[in-house]
Parts: sequence; C-alpha cells; structure tokens
Amino acid sequence: QVQLVESGGGLVQAGGSLRLSCAASGRTFSRYTVAWFRQALGKEREIVASISWAGDSTYYADSVKGRFTISRDNAKNTVYLQMNSLKSEDTAVYYCAVDYGPYQIKVIPGQYDYWGQGTQVTVSS
Repeated sequence: QVQLVESGGGLVQAGGSLRLSCAASGRTFSRYTVAWFRQALGKEREIVASISWAGDSTYYADSVKGRFTISRDNAKNTVYLQMNSLKSEDTAVYYCAVDYGPYQIKVIPGQYDYWGQGTQVTVSS
C-alpha cells in the first residue's frame, strides 16, 4: 500500500506560480512512476505530467508544456509540480497518482494504482 498526500494548492492570480507536493508513505516510493492529474469542475480527469522512478523520463500534456515542471526527490518520498505562468484554465483539483510498473506514458486514470485526495488550485483572472 502507498499513501499519497498532496499539498501546496491555493488561490493565485493569473501569471503567478505555485508548487505542489505529493508526499508518499508506505511501500517504497522510489520504484514507482508518479503522475499528476487534474480535474476541473464538470470535466474529466486529465493527465498533467508524469515522471519515471529515476526522474530521467518525463511527460507533459501539451497544455502545460513549457510552464509546468515535474520533479522528484526519492530520499524525501516526494514528487513536485512547479507551475508557472498560471492561467485561469489551470483551475482544477490536482491529484498525484502512482503506477507500479516500468515507466510508460500512461494518460488514462485507470492505469494508475494509487491516488491522493487532491489539492485545489484556483487561478483568478
């Protein structure tokens, strides 16, 4: 079992920045692929970014490429999502998720094994 807790969400003006954290406990975190998803009100959950267990492979949705950066510190069992140049359309609940298997680009929520409870990000225009 892996327990995931997201933090760092909040209210920010358009153009601002936030850094989300996903802290893991339980089974060894470092061998997992970790992803960030988001879900806006009335919309489906969508992939934002993912990172391999070594941190040497990453994936970004086109909508966040160049603005968001995913990183991880396995010694701290934490994955981060640095979000810059935020836009109103980034407003959503952000979730981190873990996949046991070897790194692949997986964009479907059902492909991930464990989820956090989510953290709200609200960008005001």
